[in-house]
Amino acid sequence: MAQKISLSRLKLTDFRNYAEAALVLDGRHVVLTGENGAGKTNLLEAVSFLSPGRGLRRAVLTDVTRVGAAGGFAIFADVDGMEGEVSIGTGIEGIDGETASRKLRINGTPAKSTEELSDHLSVLWLTPAMDGLFTGPSADRRRFLDRLVLSLDPAHGRRASDFERAMRSRNRLLSEGRFDPSWLSAIEAQMASLGIAMAAARQEMLGLLRTLSAGSGETPFPSPVLALEGFLGHAADRPAADLEEEYLDMLRNGRGRDAAAGRTLEGPHRSDLLVRHREKDMEAERCSTGEQKALLIGLVLAHARLTADMTGSAPVLLLDEIAAHLDEGRRTALFDLVHGLGGQSFMTGTDRGMFSALADRAQFFTVAHGGIGG
Repeated sequence: MAQKISLSRLKLTDFRNYAEAALVLDGRHVVLTGENGAGKTNLLEAVSFLSPGRGLRRAVLTDVTRVGAAGGFAIFADVDGMEGEVSIGTGIEGIDGETASRKLRINGTPAKSTEELSDHLSVLWLTPAMDGLFTGPSADRRRFLDRLVLSLDPAHGRRASDFERAMRSRNRLLSEGRFDPSWLSAIEAQMASLGIAMAAARQEMLGLLRTLSAGSGETPFPSPVLALEGFLGHAADRPAADLEEEYLDMLRNGRGRDAAAGRTLEGPHRSDLLVRHREKDMEAERCSTGEQKALLIGLVLAHARLTADMTGSAPVLLLDEIAAHLDEGRRTALFDLVHGLGGQSFMTGTDRGMFSALADRAQFFTVAHGGIGG
């Protein structure tokens, strides 16, 4: 049984529509119900800020601060985490345009980076905004896959941001016609090292999910078949040194073409996650809306199970409007699967009755007008 990670207290100040809000929790699942626009998703977003990155909405930090607030926002949580009980505080202190930086304190001590959050808990989420994942742009699927990788490899986010920074520098040099061989070669060497490491981490994640899927029993949610298309997707088993050299050659030989295009045309930023419905042997984008939702739920639950198996600690799950389009049988099965993971989940919905199958396995709160009631 994986170690249970749970929040015992969540406090918000000037966050979205909350001037002040607090939840006292007892380790059970948390169900938040209320009308649309009441602030249910905002509470999930606050919990998502207990992980590296910009939260489940990928918001500009200054947009998160409550309208009319004099300063920034603050989130405080007491967590029974991987390394025991810990107090986490995060937020911004000012609202100076998009330059505001996120601050993090762990047990009252400033943290060097948000990657330190991964030492204490893993937070995974599924939101209605993700429903178009299989039919939307490839950038959304890459971002989704990178979030999966990040939960098991906290350094992946830094590699990805360093790669993007190096690529922007190369693009700028090429667009300005500065083909200095030594300068470009140094940048391309960095891109090759980071890019192959990113691709390898993505392939490893897909391999782990495939293995887990092959060994899992039947569930009411379809099994996804996963593959990576594009950048070196055919060469996953070759030595990293050989792949780096191949990518270096691509970059050197593609300087003229990339300069004309105004962007780098080869690299991990061009990969795409391919998903198929195993039982129907059909591409996810060709499945019905309901089947796509079920596939996405199955994929997120599989990743949550993998995270628990690999880290020994069950993740905190954020499931926004999760029950809205599921029949009663699938809702009950979903709640049983979520509970079986051994962690704490936060779920939202407009109708409390949809969550009746959880019974005493959950705490229920009503959200209305920036307030929270029992």
